[in-house]
Amino acid sequence: MNDLEEGKGLRLDFSKMARSAAACPDVLPVAVQNADTRDVILVAYVNDQALRRAIETRRAVFWSTSRNGLWEKGKTSGEEFELLEVRVNCEQNSLVYIVRPMRGGICHTKNRAGEPRAGCFYRRLNFETLELENLEP
Repeated sequence: MNDLEEGKGLRLDFSKMARSAAACPDVLPVAVQNADTRDVILVAYVNDQALRRAIETRRAVFWSTSRNGLWEKGKTSGEEFELLEVRVNCEQNSLVYIVRPMRGGICHTKNRAGEPRAGCFYRRLNFETLELENLEP
């Protein structure tokens, strides 16, 4: 079990934005929303190259700040997203991809049944214990 992805401990990475900006200064955050459920699936980054590739392929494509390269969602996991819309905020410094999952699950993590979870936001913070509770074990 990967404790970061499956554990109960809250270990927020408050330095992610600073590291991303230093390593990849030409990226914008992009929230990804399921067109059918309106659930927020994940938050990632996009640069000009990733956005152009996403528009060209009509698939969710991001810029991986950890690998410093294109991340074509689902290329290895099979959990691809069809890109339906790209929305731009008023200051043009963040995007929303409205997507439709191409098959069943969405997240690269799996539930107890071994199936991809419906989204990456599958845990909530318990205000009393400050532990994470898995909503889709």
